[in-house]
Amino acid sequence: MKTRNLVLACFLVVGITGCANMSSGEQRTLSGAGIGAAAGALVGQLAVGRPLTGAAVGAAAGAAGGWLYDRHEKSEGN
Repeated sequence: MKTRNLVLACFLVVGITGCANMSSGEQRTLSGAGIGAAAGALVGQLAVGRPLTGAAVGAAAGAAGGWLYDRHEKSEGN
């Protein structure tokens, strides 16, 4: 059951990140959320056996990181 939840969370993240016609800021934020959710699900499963909680925390942290990286790139003029 736990492995099934982990796989489901990963598939949902992959499905969400397949959006087209997004700005670079949206792409970076969504990519960060996807990567964070996958990593968070893995860590959540291995550490405490709660992959969905880990995925939620990882997605939030990854989205924030992606957004901050986009802001940095825009301030540098890239």
